[in-house]
Amino acid sequence: MKLFKTIATTVTAALLFGVVQAQAAEKLVVGATAVPHAEILEFVKPIVAKEGLDLEIKVFSDYIQPNVQLVSKQLDANYFQYRPFLNDYNRERGTHLVPIVPVHVEPFVAYSTKISAVDQIADGATVAIPNDPVNGGRGLLLLQKVGLIKLNGKPDLETPEDPLPTQKDIVENPKHLKIIELESAMLPRALSQVELAALNGNYVLEAKLDVNKSLFIDRGQDGKNIWGEYLVTRPEDKDRPEIAILAKALNSDATREFIKTRYQGQIYPAF
Repeated sequence: MKLFKTIATTVTAALLFGVVQAQAAEKLVVGATAVPHAEILEFVKPIVAKEGLDLEIKVFSDYIQPNVQLVSKQLDANYFQYRPFLNDYNRERGTHLVPIVPVHVEPFVAYSTKISAVDQIADGATVAIPNDPVNGGRGLLLLQKVGLIKLNGKPDLETPEDPLPTQKDIVENPKHLKIIELESAMLPRALSQVELAALNGNYVLEAKLDVNKSLFIDRGQDGKNIWGEYLVTRPEDKDRPEIAILAKALNSDATREFIKTRYQGQIYPAF
């Protein structure tokens, strides 16, 4: 009987310990775009679980709601943006979201399904760029880099705080291009309606387009991490242990190898 009591006590203690462990697990809700951000978060999910962190990943198809929901505390953090985009959002909305660590860099590309070289673009052709101020400005810089337009100002950003150009900054458009602005997520689907588009790397991957077939690739590796994609949170949460656990996992050797192996050079580690 004493043996049975001992066994029962041990089992009960083990069950209680399991309950305590389950209760001790902290939950972190992180917003991300699907590819590659959510995929990278899924990779680190079992890594942070070993540290007692329950990572919930909320996937978005746009660049607005991840910040809106972070500000409104529906998310604890997000991972989808580089610092120029974050700086613009904070400036326009009066918010103070903060970058924690850079994780990866995506290419920004000139893509076409109609021509095989930039110099083949027709006079008066329609070219599409993203419709938000930051990615749209980067699209204009891309068009300048391939020689299609000339802008008033610096040829590229020197810091994440530098302003990006708008169409008002175009001083030369020798081919009389019609530059239209579309939501970034829509651009891959609009390739059949335009002669050329400036595409964000994540939507190139999501649409299963071959980055290497781009007419021009801006790899965004400038040594300053201007275009690195960051884990972002609210200022009051930047020192939370849970954020630190996730940041460490995202900047781990294992994650670096995952990025290199999974994406085969289509995106690059930023750390």
